[in-house]
Amino acid sequence: MGEKLKRLDKKILLFTLIGVFAGIVLFAGTAGTLKATDTGEFCSSCHVMGTVYETFANSNHAALTCNDCHLPHDNAAIKFVEKAKAGMGHMYMNTLGASKIPDVLHATENSKEIINKNCISCHEPSLQNVQHDVKDSCVDCHRQVPHSKGDFRPAEWYEPKDFYFMPAGRK
Repeated sequence: MGEKLKRLDKKILLFTLIGVFAGIVLFAGTAGTLKATDTGEFCSSCHVMGTVYETFANSNHAALTCNDCHLPHDNAAIKFVEKAKAGMGHMYMNTLGASKIPDVLHATENSKEIINKNCISCHEPSLQNVQHDVKDSCVDCHRQVPHSKGDFRPAEWYEPKDFYFMPAGRK
């Protein structure tokens, strides 16, 4: 009976080690996949997103990922559900629905809500300095940011500042 128990213990240990290894591989693969699919390079791999990515890459928001703006950040579960829904929709449109892809891409109502919430989340400090009660959402006035066809920045954006701001009390 002792011999059977030793063989059973070895099997349990082996299956436990295999399970732990599989879990680590699955987790690492999933985390890596989630991170990779957040990038602009991934999003632009569909030919219809080429111009969208180019304009984004040349914008003030280029340091962000696509999903910093296009996915909710309330909690991981909500983010993953929205990411899965968007991914399935994109896969469908780029395969079976390719003939239905419009020349100009527009955000869905759900996406506009998410984007607006993320705009406010990042820019909340500056919203206190400017009155923004004219329109319903950020996108109403700032629709071309960061995906404009042209450069929306004024010429002075590129000019070096000819002053140096020194905080009060410092010399």
